[in-house]
Amino acid sequence: MPGNFWDEEEPGADLTLKLHRVAAKPSEEPGALVVMLETSRGTIEGVLHPVEGGTGAVICVGGAMGGLDGPADAIYARLASLLGPSNVTVLRLSYREPNNFEECVLDVLAGCSFLRGIGAANAVLVGHSFGGAVVIKAGQLADIVCAVASLSPQLYGTRQVEELGKPLLLAHGMADNVLDHEASEDIYRRALEPKRIVLFAEAGHSLFQAKDALDQLLAEWIPARLAGEPMATGRSEKEGPGRP
Repeated sequence: MPGNFWDEEEPGADLTLKLHRVAAKPSEEPGALVVMLETSRGTIEGVLHPVEGGTGAVICVGGAMGGLDGPADAIYARLASLLGPSNVTVLRLSYREPNNFEECVLDVLAGCSFLRGIGAANAVLVGHSFGGAVVIKAGQLADIVCAVASLSPQLYGTRQVEELGKPLLLAHGMADNVLDHEASEDIYRRALEPKRIVLFAEAGHSLFQAKDALDQLLAEWIPARLAGEPMATGRSEKEGPGRP
């Protein structure tokens, strides 16, 4: 995975990460595996929720502090059950070096290689906050990625969003006092179609107040992108917390 992809906003040396081997053991979560992706730059840990009979997958990454659960009251932990009826495998990754943008992008690319190796044909990336920018960059670089969902994203790392070339979903709380929703508005303006932005009027940075609506949104949006269905585009605002 060559890393010669940083622009003037994101300086960095050429980077390469090689996936050497994978280890796995049963997780305390039913039906899940703890996975360790051993790479040339260190070990990436994660939780895999595999399904049989499907070739679509999702990679989920957190914010600058990392973590496996995600925003909106641990939405990443719920995605396996939300997407299970659609036969979608879910991989939740923990960064090797949280808040290091270049290294975190490489972690997501390693996850993409791993999913391809176990039979995934296409994947959707989902990231929150810092991770919302990570998945935009990784989505630009990985051929297996067919769509990107960026939740409460930061601006840094999104300068080349117009080169993504894949469906983009942005979701942000209008009461976010960590990263103003104008960050998503700015990304949306610069991104090319197909693109969609959903703003939740009373939700903060974690999107907790909109968790039910976000569950429904991703449970519908992700399988549709994996199936290659046309994407509804445009801008919408949701007035109340948790409303669909």
